[in-house]
Amino acid sequence: MKRRTLLLGAAAAGGGLLLGWAALPPRSRLGDRALLALQAGEVAFNGWIKVAADGGVALAMNRSEMGQGVHTALPMLVAEELDIGLDRVRLVQAGADAVYGNVATFVASLPFHPRDSEPGRRTAVVKGGEWVVAKLARELGINMTGASTSIVDAWEPLRLAAATVRAQLVGAASLRWRLPKEEIVVRDGVVSHAFGVHAHFGELASAAAGTPAGDVALKPRAAWTLIGRDTPRTDVVAKSNGSAVYGLDVRPEGLLYAAVRMCPVLGGAPQRIGNEDEVLRRPGVQRLVRLPARAGATAGVAVVARSSWHARQAVEALAIDWALPPAGTVDSQAIAASLEAAARDALAQDGGLAYHRRGDVAAAGREAGPGARTVEALYRAPYIAHAALEPINCTAQVRDGHVTVWAPTQVPGIARAHAARAAGVDEHAVTLHVTLLGGGFGRRLDADFVAQAVAVAQETGGRPVQLLWSREEDTTHDYYRPAAAAALKAVLGADGRPLSLRVASAGDAITPRWMERGLPWLAGPVDLPDKTTAEGLFDQPYDIAHQRIAHVATRSGVPVGYWRSVGHSHNAFFLESFIDELAHTAQQDPVAYRLALLAGSPRHAAVLQLAAAQAGWGRPLPAGRARGVALHESFGSIVAQVAEVSLPAGGVPRVHRVVCAVDCGTVVNPGIVRQQMEGGIVFGLSAALHGGIDIVAGAVQQKNFPEQPLLTLAETPRIETHLVASEHPPGGVGEPGTPPIAPAVANALFVLTGVRRRGLPLRG
Repeated sequence: MKRRTLLLGAAAAGGGLLLGWAALPPRSRLGDRALLALQAGEVAFNGWIKVAADGGVALAMNRSEMGQGVHTALPMLVAEELDIGLDRVRLVQAGADAVYGNVATFVASLPFHPRDSEPGRRTAVVKGGEWVVAKLARELGINMTGASTSIVDAWEPLRLAAATVRAQLVGAASLRWRLPKEEIVVRDGVVSHAFGVHAHFGELASAAAGTPAGDVALKPRAAWTLIGRDTPRTDVVAKSNGSAVYGLDVRPEGLLYAAVRMCPVLGGAPQRIGNEDEVLRRPGVQRLVRLPARAGATAGVAVVARSSWHARQAVEALAIDWALPPAGTVDSQAIAASLEAAARDALAQDGGLAYHRRGDVAAAGREAGPGARTVEALYRAPYIAHAALEPINCTAQVRDGHVTVWAPTQVPGIARAHAARAAGVDEHAVTLHVTLLGGGFGRRLDADFVAQAVAVAQETGGRPVQLLWSREEDTTHDYYRPAAAAALKAVLGADGRPLSLRVASAGDAITPRWMERGLPWLAGPVDLPDKTTAEGLFDQPYDIAHQRIAHVATRSGVPVGYWRSVGHSHNAFFLESFIDELAHTAQQDPVAYRLALLAGSPRHAAVLQLAAAQAGWGRPLPAGRARGVALHESFGSIVAQVAEVSLPAGGVPRVHRVVCAVDCGTVVNPGIVRQQMEGGIVFGLSAALHGGIDIVAGAVQQKNFPEQPLLTLAETPRIETHLVASEHPPGGVGEPGTPPIAPAVANALFVLTGVRRRGLPLRG
């Protein structure tokens, strides 16, 4: 991102924008809509920053806060470059404005660009993929929080925006005081000169907004006073005292409540309600609304009432005859068997789409020579639900041709589009308020619940209505992480080192399904290659001369979506467990074996060595315990974990300690990075030990937490996180902590039992 791509001067003062992929568009494209609405005495410098009369700063926040700390980390970037206290930076939610989109980084990291045979080079598989990427970037500017890109996207643009404002303030002071800019300093929100003149930002703002910035330089690393420091999160107090506003906390005047029921069989719809009149006579009940299957939303029935309790009791009392899907029903066991067969066949026949090729795997097998050994294994992972603690909800009001939505969403632009389609209005007639999210994990990258809420609000005579799914509806109508299988085969030389590696995985592609239901301008099926299915397999760091990493894309009929760390979440389990199998076959230590394959990847080797050293790798453990290790790179960050595990009677592993080392490039806030590693480990451990969705005759069997429990506090291991000092640009931290934990635990269980567990979850 070069300074020439930013339009951050006076021409953008009415509300410019900043994107990682292009220059700011001309102001005329924005019409009369000011992205940073001005209060009395405020001055907008660009689409990101405005200055208040008292010298405080307002920052447009174009990311959803769901516990990952962006409401602290992103303001830190601005406060650093402006030399102002973090407590003086106020956030203004950017909402659904497409001009705040981050689609360039998101799209580049996800769907269509596998690595080809030249290291580091990426090419489009099909021209259609390039067209979709271009259309997403240029016409939609999708604003989403996902793929661990918040800091990655903001790292240079936000600092440049703030540095430009600082340069303008210094320039205005220089003109006012007739003193050289080089002698003017900025500290704690005050611009001053040694002669004794000074002014806070608000006193210079009007003049500064029209002052050319000149050459803008970012603060050198040595001058940082905030970035890299353990800075307390700014949302701790509000989240502790209950004043933080999540989706369920929204209370507009005249609020009604709605509860929803959907068909217990996936793809079904309500046909006949036998006791509708009886239910409508219940106390507090106002009306019943049939929800069509449209705009990506599942068909169902909603009951509107004075309270959520009245609504829930009424909707559960409905006697509904369901119309089952005409194409039949799905079964997770049958799907798993077909995925395993597809993976085996692709491995045997070099089938599937090859996301990575290197050397000649066939020749390597033929020329292995005496002492060579072949290792082959099949791994599998189940469907899994997101299980965010805040159930699915949305509040909507439709009145006088205008729609107002309060939603805990990761995709405000798409949520607004769904609301507009559901109400039959233009998107500019929709006002979207993004609340805090009580967990997202990718589930709130879909906006089906927004369409449902607006459909109900159309029937309430202009009164706002809060639609709330029960935990049971949330669990049985999720967009699940796809079930997957992978067949892996390696040929080891006489020294035990792998000469070749073949991997063939199979599973549903997420991105095409998400685009079909989420992007209004796309009609019909989308069948383009989806890199998320193979990530974590084709981009592994190990130096193996001959490789073929392929994927067979399937379409099972089960609704699938992005789940924290996406394909990495199960592909790390497949690959890192298999690497341990290779080390065992070679009769070598798992850490030493990996290090020998990382000679050309010093960052990866350093992370692995740090984790092993801090975990006491090689030192004796109490009887009945063992250590397992895993290393994985995802979203620009490298993570190694060592898990200390026992296996009590009953078959559910007990994880006592996890040592985590991470190289995520430059660290903005060490405390947030540690928190995200801990959260990712707990999230991944819950899935590794307990997670899984079973579908029988089209019906999801798990209904609530008793059937798919989260890790309890008593089960949570001691977690130690160690950060590698780095001057590389920041990588993601929201998701990379999740992938290594399952293989680390599985590898420890093999040491304990001598039995290799090749399927998730690891219980039993």
